[in-house]
Amino acid sequence: MILVIGCLLGAGLLLVAAPLLWPRADQAAERSPARGRLRGILAQAGLGSLPLAAFVAISLVLGLAVAALAQAILGIAALSVVAGLSGLALPLVTASRRARARLRANRAVWPDVVDHLVSAVRSGLALPDSVGSLAGAGPLSTRSSFAAFAREYRASGNFSAAVDELKASLADPVADRILETLRMAREVGGSDLTVVLRSLAAWLRQDSAIRSEIEARQSWIVSAARLGVAAPWIILLLLASRPEAAIAYNTASGVVVIVGGLVVSVVAYQVMVALGRLPEERRWFR
Repeated sequence: MILVIGCLLGAGLLLVAAPLLWPRADQAAERSPARGRLRGILAQAGLGSLPLAAFVAISLVLGLAVAALAQAILGIAALSVVAGLSGLALPLVTASRRARARLRANRAVWPDVVDHLVSAVRSGLALPDSVGSLAGAGPLSTRSSFAAFAREYRASGNFSAAVDELKASLADPVADRILETLRMAREVGGSDLTVVLRSLAAWLRQDSAIRSEIEARQSWIVSAARLGVAAPWIILLLLASRPEAAIAYNTASGVVVIVGGLVVSVVAYQVMVALGRLPEERRWFR
């Protein structure tokens, strides 16, 4: 009897502490801005189903593996730490680049999505059916998300909840704007919906054309930043392959040189990338 009472007491304490130990995703994002930002990057990269714990574990394992490999090959502790930090940051850098590439590619298809929506609305389809029709008629890169919206709406009949799921799947500021326009038209009505959507499509095409031209002209800045950061480290790796250089870099002065070079490289690269990158739209309607 005492054992049963103890188990019930432990289960009760666990249930009381459960909201603090395992908060919901939206609550965790509100409490930790960094965690919410990381979740947004993964969603924009198409990895929204990947748990954050798994992503962090992959980063840690990769960082330790790269650090151990560098230590085994070069035998320089400072360079092994730098290699480990690079391996630790590699998944995040890869996800960020994939997210930016996905947003850049989707920027060209959103005007077509809006055109399909206008055609569906003008043909007499209801708004949920118009959005669901994009699962077959929309651009290939967005069809899976709109197919999930259609399934969710058929299962629940709740347009607002299905739109929220679609926004989380697409994770795009332009998609947020389009879907919030449709939500408002659904809730309060609006006879000028097609006019608003056509104006939005025209603005999106103009913005995409301007951004593409500027990014093409400024791409040399990013290329120069990458070359400028990579060149000194390639030379350092070549020097570190010699035994006498490895002995020198294992001293306190060598550690200072490597750490100082790492700080300068990171700061200079971030400054160059910031100069060559256009400001991205924020997701105001999450």
